[in-house]
Amino acid sequence: MDLLELRDQIDAIDTQIVDLYEKRMEVCRQVAEYKIQTGKKVFDRQRELEKLAQVKSMTHNDFNSHGVEELFEQLMSMSRKLQYQLLSKHGGLGKAPFIGVDGLDTAKARVVFQGAEGAYSHAAMNKYFGDRVDSFHVDTFRDAMCAIDEGSADFAVLPIENSTAGIVSEIYDLLVEFENYIVGEQVIRIEHCLLGVPGSRLEDIHTVYSHPQSLMQSGQYLRAHDWKQISMQNNAFAARKVAEDGDKGQAAIASEMAGEIYGLQVLAKGVNQEENNSTRFIIVTNQKIFRKDAGKISICFEVPHKSGSLYHMLSHFIYNNLNMTKIESRPIEERDWEYRFFVDFDGNLSESAVKNALRGLREEARNMKILGNY
Repeated sequence: MDLLELRDQIDAIDTQIVDLYEKRMEVCRQVAEYKIQTGKKVFDRQRELEKLAQVKSMTHNDFNSHGVEELFEQLMSMSRKLQYQLLSKHGGLGKAPFIGVDGLDTAKARVVFQGAEGAYSHAAMNKYFGDRVDSFHVDTFRDAMCAIDEGSADFAVLPIENSTAGIVSEIYDLLVEFENYIVGEQVIRIEHCLLGVPGSRLEDIHTVYSHPQSLMQSGQYLRAHDWKQISMQNNAFAARKVAEDGDKGQAAIASEMAGEIYGLQVLAKGVNQEENNSTRFIIVTNQKIFRKDAGKISICFEVPHKSGSLYHMLSHFIYNNLNMTKIESRPIEERDWEYRFFVDFDGNLSESAVKNALRGLREEARNMKILGNY
């Protein structure tokens, strides 16, 4: 046979495959109707494993066995997605445990941020809530999460990602640990300044204090000087220490705002080598609410430790035409080489496509949690 004849045969077989696929999906639709009437779950893992073993046994070599397994995993995945869609149309997806609100009640809100006055978290809070907001600060991210968890604050402002240094991994872990939820975000441009006590000069400096990330981001500038570098928990803490010590030989790398608050003078501006340096802060509360005009959703989930698990989870976004904008992973404590995935995607919890995808993820992933819609 020549190539054209072989291609004709493939075309004929493909026509049969498409016809059989549509017949299979029609039967799956009837299965969905039955499950809707009887209240049975869509995802039946034991049934799927039995089906995979059955179809693999029909093949004649290992290559075809693996191929048929992959093919039928996809077929069953498409069947589940069809059933989730039908459930949605019949109101079977239930209501999301989040309440839509027209806007956040910030008029009399009390807000907590980590660090001290002059920290970038302080600046992010002022930009989001206004500079007259009732606020207080704590030493650690955990303290901030505890404050809203116990109700001593209504909202917390926390850094979650820097454009050059990457994610703040501790915040991801705390979002899993606490029943607190993201309701907003604020991006702040980062411009580090070298701050000294009034009257100090660059040639006086011998020691610089700052957060480790800020020292790293200013590494090119610092390498040009023979200064001792000391890490601090927060840039504002560093500025406060320099102000309290009153030593002309000390300097802090922090924001210009921190310099103004602690009475320090700017010895150099823009000492971070990356000009386009920004930090994204999240606004967190202990209420399960979301703005009705929210357009981004953050979730996390775990997957079975087997080949293709993550692919099948992400297929729910593809099938429902949802744009995934970010994915991160964090190791799961006490489970070696297993990971929890964090995903951001465009959407609103009131949308049927979002409900459909989340229902599928909840059924098939482990410990799926909605972190917020904002």
